[in-house]
Amino acid sequence: MHVIVIGAGVAGLTTAWLLQQEGLRVTVLERAGAAGQGASRGNGAQLSYSYVAPLAEPAVVGKLPTLLADEDSPLKFHFQFDPLQWRWGLAFLRACRFEQAQATTRALLALAALSRRVTEQVIGEARIDCAFAHSGKLVLYPDAAALATAQAQLQFQAGLGCEQHLLDRAACIAREPALAGYAAQIAGGVWTPSEAAADCGAYCDALAARLQERGAALQFGTEVTGIAADKGGVRLHTARGPLHADHAVLANGSHAAQLGARAGLRLLVYPLKGYSITVPVPAGAPLPQVSITDTRRKVVFAPLVAGARRLLRVAGFVELAGHDERVLPARIEALAQATREVIGLEPAGDLAPWCGFRPATPTGLPLLGATPRKTLWLNVGQGALGWTLAGGSARLVVDALLGRASAVDARPFAYR
Repeated sequence: MHVIVIGAGVAGLTTAWLLQQEGLRVTVLERAGAAGQGASRGNGAQLSYSYVAPLAEPAVVGKLPTLLADEDSPLKFHFQFDPLQWRWGLAFLRACRFEQAQATTRALLALAALSRRVTEQVIGEARIDCAFAHSGKLVLYPDAAALATAQAQLQFQAGLGCEQHLLDRAACIAREPALAGYAAQIAGGVWTPSEAAADCGAYCDALAARLQERGAALQFGTEVTGIAADKGGVRLHTARGPLHADHAVLANGSHAAQLGARAGLRLLVYPLKGYSITVPVPAGAPLPQVSITDTRRKVVFAPLVAGARRLLRVAGFVELAGHDERVLPARIEALAQATREVIGLEPAGDLAPWCGFRPATPTGLPLLGATPRKTLWLNVGQGALGWTLAGGSARLVVDALLGRASAVDARPFAYR
């Protein structure tokens, strides 16, 4: 069997690896010139298996005036004459319900638990050096009200098997001394020892190399412009000519809606733009030992250590602005300022300023598995959790393609 995977980000490459491990012939097509050039390259680096609550939740509705008016808001909507943006936005507002948010969290926690196992297995099997570490995660809250909301979520997730601990300010500083200078801004936090961090871009580079070593064909600079799929197989149109296969997996991230439409699929997948910097940390300078999320700023910090190489990935913000590829200086400066104030570290040297486009559905549930086009399969829509959910998403898609029972309930992720 020959399967073409469209997209060489973390979702597509992990899918390709699992297909290859099953003995299938695999071709990966990527519009960019190398692997992992989209949302995978400079993402927040956190593997947040217990932090999967969706962006669409009731509190967002009350914050809309600020989100629309404040230029410095962590979550910013830029109006465009784009029907997809409007359809996505209206569906997002409909998803901002308590029951929907809880159902999404349940489904994503199960998928994330599977993903943890698969991702760590792939890292081991493929001998990938991506600064992987079981560092744990500390989420900081600025006031008593935010901490109370976090406690309610903690109690809900405890019933779903998550081990998390509510900490006061002093316990947060004891857990991560690099936060000492920021103590006055912390009311408390939630500590989750099971979480991890790793460099997703390095993972993509290494996995692409391993796939090629084992016989997979990776074609970069190859944009798919058309898809025809039925029970007899898949025919793809590219600038380099037509390609044929038994099956194809659509894993092209934030471009999935446009390409899916050419196959007759209606995919509500919209790009959520985010930013990052990667701070070199000299010996002797403070480097957090754990992953940190500052909910006040909506900024994450992840230590990436490989030998003598010490880096801090700092990432954040959500902008609904289509595929606007400008790296805005104000956003980069905000990340640098967060690094100074939260960690007490002065960013210096090449910070590799970056922006990427997280492929999100309105509910936060990715689209995984079969489509009405029979031989065309989906692995898209993980949003800000692409790195976290990549392993589990790939496992569900491969099992569905091969006609196997799913390791977790796949119904919440079905195309409708």
